[in-house]
Amino acid sequence: MNYGFTDILTLLGALGLFLYGMKVMSDSLMEAAGDRMRNILASMTSNRVFAVFTGFVITAAIQSSSATTLMVVSFVNASLLTLTEAVGVILGANIGTTVTAWLITLLGFKVSMSAIALPVVALGFLLTFSKNIKTKHWGNFIVGFAVLFIGLQFLKDAVPNIQDSPEVLSWLQNYTDKGFWSVLIFLCIGTVLTIIIQSSSATMALTLVMCHEGWIPFDMAAAMVLGENIGTTITANLAALVANYNAKRAARAHLISQVLGVIWMLALFYPFLNLIDYITQNEGVSAFDSPLAIPVALSAFHTAFNMTNMLVLIGFVPLIVKIVERAVPYKEMPEPAVDVAKYLSKASMRYPQTAIKALIDESKRLYEGPVFKIVAHVLNIHRTDIKSGEKIKKLVKSSTGIVDIDVNEIYYKKVKHIYSEIIAYATRAQTKFSLTEEKMNDINKIKVANRKMVEIIKDADALNENMIAYAKTDNSDMHREYNRLRQRITKTLRRIYLANIDKSSDKHIKKLERIRKAAEEEEDVLASGTLNMLLQEKRITSEMASSLSIDSHLVKNIIKNLVAVAELLYVQSDTLLESFILEDDLQEAVAE
Repeated sequence: MNYGFTDILTLLGALGLFLYGMKVMSDSLMEAAGDRMRNILASMTSNRVFAVFTGFVITAAIQSSSATTLMVVSFVNASLLTLTEAVGVILGANIGTTVTAWLITLLGFKVSMSAIALPVVALGFLLTFSKNIKTKHWGNFIVGFAVLFIGLQFLKDAVPNIQDSPEVLSWLQNYTDKGFWSVLIFLCIGTVLTIIIQSSSATMALTLVMCHEGWIPFDMAAAMVLGENIGTTITANLAALVANYNAKRAARAHLISQVLGVIWMLALFYPFLNLIDYITQNEGVSAFDSPLAIPVALSAFHTAFNMTNMLVLIGFVPLIVKIVERAVPYKEMPEPAVDVAKYLSKASMRYPQTAIKALIDESKRLYEGPVFKIVAHVLNIHRTDIKSGEKIKKLVKSSTGIVDIDVNEIYYKKVKHIYSEIIAYATRAQTKFSLTEEKMNDINKIKVANRKMVEIIKDADALNENMIAYAKTDNSDMHREYNRLRQRITKTLRRIYLANIDKSSDKHIKKLERIRKAAEEEEDVLASGTLNMLLQEKRITSEMASSLSIDSHLVKNIIKNLVAVAELLYVQSDTLLESFILEDDLQEAVAE
């Protein structure tokens, strides 16, 4: 066979052109409709069937199971998807990727796309001059679609025809006549090729062309397809290396689902192939006998395998989840000298939805952790007691042995660094993504919530010294008044905790509104006249009165800020995430 170095470069160039066309097409579609697709992914995975359907639709649209899987890994990393939902999406994505094979088979081999590719490029190129950004992206999508089929035509031309080069078959015969070992060899070839090319669609195109030109028989091509299904999982596993344990689990679930599918398919390999061949025969022409019949049969095999694999595994999703949870256990990281952000990762900054979710989760972690802890310690009450059902008055009276804590030390170790990371991350998200003014303001609200948390800590620090002093005082009036201040904050913390347990949207909002109104209406010692009465009756000194007046005001500020943060993080943050999901639908309705 006279097939030299130049011919090999031509083959690689044709494959590169095909890959470039696919990348332009996929990237342009993601730019034009990617936010909408991510919204669909975040909102339509409530059960396994919906998850499978969502994975299929998105992958069929963007023509890349790797892109879908990367989204899934990012969303699991940001807790927008559960592991169970992720497995369902991945099973659907495996079916969606088979659409590429059908496009190549029906248009690349049945229709002369190369004849109309250049006019299509011209049309797409004209659209790229549009002032409308989305129209520009759609123009690039059309150009990419045409370039893909131009690359496919070059690929077909670069692969030598078996009739002109019969020695190719004799060379391959060494690997195709070893029985079941040949199946395993070509399965490995398909896996390695997909890992190298980083695109199962491109490997599938190459396989289809080799079949069409008579290089490899139907059964070996089917074995390569099985290998491609395993090879495509490597991209997600590589992406998950720098992600959290949940994202690693999602990537491993992808690998396990594909490996399990290949195992059961190998057990039924030839009976399954014979069935596909029988179904796809046209005028009695078998894919085992005619290279021209292989593309349709191979595409049918690809689709049937992934659909059957989905139907087989969808009932075992909980088992797959358990397997990956054991394979990738949760590891407690050693506690650093200064606390660092847990959710604000580079992976979460990939999409606006995941960035927003990371900001909300990190802010909630700060609120429920260090902020709650500092306020509880200043009150000298355990957090578990605040969350309990014990009467607050009794709880405050029974808490003895005031512990002197260094609020500033806790702030610098547990809060300050995370607070600065949240502000920087939020600003980066606002700069990186094209967000509406409303969404920009919503992110600013997250910043405000974090600033208010710092204000709570500063006020609690200012309150701490007097709380200790007057808890031990012999003056029963000051002791009683400071206990009342402790009761007010404790009552607010408990109400917020109970309101956050009840995630029923309407009840949740109403409860927090009632807490806020109660905080606003409650009078401090000056407004109520308590301070004047205690001074006039000489039951407290003027120095005591000054402390009580200032501290009463600090308590009111702490309560108002606690409620404000709860509303911003537990009500408005949920609305913010929902707005990401609904906004595209609203914009389209207005456009229509």
